[in-house]
Amino acid sequence: MEKPIPIDEEYLFDGRAIVSETDLDGVITFANRKFCEISGYSVEELIGQPHNIIRHPDMPKAGFEQMWKTIQSGSIWHGLVKNLRKDGRYYWVDTEVTPTYDTNGQVKGYMAARKPASRKNIEETAALYKKMLEQEQ
Repeated sequence: MEKPIPIDEEYLFDGRAIVSETDLDGVITFANRKFCEISGYSVEELIGQPHNIIRHPDMPKAGFEQMWKTIQSGSIWHGLVKNLRKDGRYYWVDTEVTPTYDTNGQVKGYMAARKPASRKNIEETAALYKKMLEQEQ
């Protein structure tokens, strides 16, 4: 699936939590109805895709490197993420990612729960991410 071309228009939302689950490689195995609604993708389009299908190019690689390091160590990661909708618009989410375990206590994947981010947190985080991106160039 091709990633959309980003446009500079925010998609605002409220309501229930956006929930998704992935396998150990970050491939989507579950997407709730709210995730489909907010991302603009159907559940059939999302299942089997890498979760980074919704990654906005304004997101610094270092942020995701830290997230992966944290969740692969068995800890919970929390942060703000700017995501890319199917139609090219973006949306900000306050995100928590946690490992999920099988019956033997082994990590089998990851679950992310997201809610709308506050305007204050978006402004602070966007400025930080911009600096991080400049350092990556």
